[in-house]
Amino acid sequence: MQIRKLYISPGHNFFGHHGRAPDKHVAIEVPEIYCVASRGIRDDRFFDYKSAYKGQITFFAVEVYYDVCRALNVHEKEPSVLRRNVLTEGADLNSLIGKDFEVQGVRFRGVEECSPCYWMNTALAPGAEALMKKRGGLRAIISSDGCLRVEPK
Repeated sequence: MQIRKLYISPGHNFFGHHGRAPDKHVAIEVPEIYCVASRGIRDDRFFDYKSAYKGQITFFAVEVYYDVCRALNVHEKEPSVLRRNVLTEGADLNSLIGKDFEVQGVRFRGVEECSPCYWMNTALAPGAEALMKKRGGLRAIISSDGCLRVEPK
């Protein structure tokens, strides 16, 4: 698994906003993130959100991003609109559900698919939610402290 982009955000845009307009917190692209076991990503909106939270970190495949953008003829949106923390390349994220895995020396436990919701149709384009079904990314628990860094292509 290669890391292509990393994001953090100080606040929630869609999470907990059902029936309301989204907020305007930007997802900030960063060269590295610091993962804290059982707590989340330092400086991210879900850090210390709640005990044993299953989405302490989220992963998303760049291959899916490109596929969905091609299918919807989207050219102007960055992957940051998807609100996932780690943009990966070369990994079947669904195969990590229920498994322990390691990236750059940091250990994780894959918990479940990061299922897309109707907000994806607003964030990316109409039809995004349907195209992302069963490939919305991975929610994981952080099992060890450590730093993840973007890897050059």
